[in-house]
Amino acid sequence: MKIYAEIIINSDALEIDKPFTYEVPEDFINDISIGQWVKVPFGIKNNIVDGFVLNLKEDNISGVRIKKIKAISLINPLLTKDDIKLVEYLRENYLCKYIDGIRLLIPQGVLKGINNKYKIVVAITDKKVPSDIEEKYNDILSFIKDNNGKFNKSELTKLYGLSIYKINKLINEGYLKVEEEIVYRYNLKEYVNYKEKELTEDQLRAINQIQKSNKNVFLLKGVTGSGKTEVYMNLVKEAICNEKSAIILVPEISLTPQMIERFKGRFGREVAVFHSKLSDGERYDEWYRVKEGKAKVVIGARSALFLPLENLGIIIIDEEHENTYKSEQNPRYVTREVAEYISTLKNCKVILGSATPSIETYYRAISGEIELIELKHRVDNKPMPIIEIVDMRAELNSGNVSMFSRKLFSEMKLSLEKKEQIILFLNRRGFSTFVSCRSCGHVFKCPKCDISMTYHKNGYLICHYCGHGEMQSKVCPKCKSKYVKHFGTGTERVEEEVKKYFPKAKVLRMDMDTTRNKNSHETIYNSFKNGDGDILIGTQMIAKGLDFENVTLVGILAADMSLNVPDYRSAERTFQIVTQVSGRAGRGNKEGKVILQTYSPSNYSLNYAKNYDYEGFYNEEFTTRGLMYYPPFGKILLINASSKNESLLKNFMNTLKQELNIIYNNEDNIEFLGPVPCIISKIKDNFRWQIIFKGDISLDFCKKIKDKLYQLNKNVYNEIKVTIDINPNNLT
Repeated sequence: MKIYAEIIINSDALEIDKPFTYEVPEDFINDISIGQWVKVPFGIKNNIVDGFVLNLKEDNISGVRIKKIKAISLINPLLTKDDIKLVEYLRENYLCKYIDGIRLLIPQGVLKGINNKYKIVVAITDKKVPSDIEEKYNDILSFIKDNNGKFNKSELTKLYGLSIYKINKLINEGYLKVEEEIVYRYNLKEYVNYKEKELTEDQLRAINQIQKSNKNVFLLKGVTGSGKTEVYMNLVKEAICNEKSAIILVPEISLTPQMIERFKGRFGREVAVFHSKLSDGERYDEWYRVKEGKAKVVIGARSALFLPLENLGIIIIDEEHENTYKSEQNPRYVTREVAEYISTLKNCKVILGSATPSIETYYRAISGEIELIELKHRVDNKPMPIIEIVDMRAELNSGNVSMFSRKLFSEMKLSLEKKEQIILFLNRRGFSTFVSCRSCGHVFKCPKCDISMTYHKNGYLICHYCGHGEMQSKVCPKCKSKYVKHFGTGTERVEEEVKKYFPKAKVLRMDMDTTRNKNSHETIYNSFKNGDGDILIGTQMIAKGLDFENVTLVGILAADMSLNVPDYRSAERTFQIVTQVSGRAGRGNKEGKVILQTYSPSNYSLNYAKNYDYEGFYNEEFTTRGLMYYPPFGKILLINASSKNESLLKNFMNTLKQELNIIYNNEDNIEFLGPVPCIISKIKDNFRWQIIFKGDISLDFCKKIKDKLYQLNKNVYNEIKVTIDINPNNLT
């Protein structure tokens, strides 16, 4: 009997999305295991490529030439058996390739050869130090004891002035030693102790209910400021006491500084941090710390869910409703669904936290599928901020053409006089939303994308889809007119206007443009928290989770922006974002106020948000979803295809329609729409078309569609890119 390995090749090619069988050489039999990273010959030329062991089996294969594995990694298996099950789950439920799932579970730097970084440090040994030696060398022994294993000889002498002669003497006598220590490229900052707080009755009840329940999945629905984070921290504390580990997910990188500050202040250095702003080396370090069991708590964006924690006890998904929890790249997974699958593998609890849960999650909670826990009051029964809706049509009619209503302007002036802080929210960055010629109506669009470019204050027009930038022309390229003007408003423009009207105010801005650099989120967060800013202007980065005690006024400058998006979730997202950003006000001892500016003051989502009436909004939205057969009543399957060759793309999509009709005709309660050009019909010089299925869509139906796509796409793989997504975030 020989041992054979089923191996997934590290390649994106559709044709090799399957296990390949290799013989395990005798030299490797004792070292190889499922999940191992290996090197194997592949293809006609037998190029040596990376692969991952999916399965091992004993067999007598004869009559077929089987290639042998060339090398195996000395790193412990990158993937566990549970990880392999998770990869299979991702492949089946999100229609991705094997390798897409595997890449989620290993840090990018591993395959690039990144490894631990080491340095030689000085440390204390176990040898008992005689009293005379201890007295004579007390300065060195005390310092190294306090900083055991942190510094090398050079640092001890040059930075801290210790004698190299004495250090060497103590090493020779065996009281000190030099050893190799891993140097972590991240996670070195010390945080002030974040003391435990006295819990409210609501918080105690919630914690008790979660701990005693037989269910594993919970919706923690708590109004903004109700203390959900303190509930999370107590649940994590219990997990650690039971020698279990914990994952805390946040939807925005902007929220990690606050979460890190609190969790590291409470639990110390055994908290790991994982998000996209880390370098490959830093991500490897955090992954390695977790794999070695040196970190029991992980905080991060959705990718942190896939870290190799041992004995996982709890997964917390804060602001579970946020669309950033839906991946926009393969695998196009939904974080809460994957978390629930992991909970079945690990028998751990999953907490979905939100003041404004998604319609789908709340439906599951009130129907009893998952357990509902509510925090209905703010901590210390602080009042919710009053939300006042201002009709901007009336402002225009009265001659106010400013971006600030008279009410918002007067409230800003009053807050600044009282030395209170203000948050202004506008979900669009840049100076103006588009540039147009007033003579002929020409709109300056990106040459690579079918989208208008945004004007920035530095004089550049920027495409926020592909990043293309160019200096704005003062002459219309179409009619040569000089009547070129900026229209619309972005956060950059808001900042300029605020500085014009309130020149003495210290203004900070948090959007994609100001947070490109490393640690920029943390810098802006700390500046505002420490009172170095009077007004914080931002996009959705500031709409949730952040806790500033001195913020008493929130201005929502254009609530209509999310209402007018062509998406069935637009009303839900508007309700959520208004409620969330409003919740930033009045979290301290002073009452809060919110001014909501809109051209649609009668819209139902805004009025339910004004009254903090989630249940009322849910009932109305749920009825609409049922009539249209949108989730949770049905599913949407989106097929998106793109190519630089528009004619080829159009022909492919029409052929695809004919082939898919064969599958579709055997199904009931499914609607087939398209093919049609996407709303944004071109991005990065690629034309875009789509097909949509809507209705009672099963995984079996999805698999048939995927198999047909693979079959057809093989012939044009290099020229047409096809993606398939279940319940996509948007249909643009």
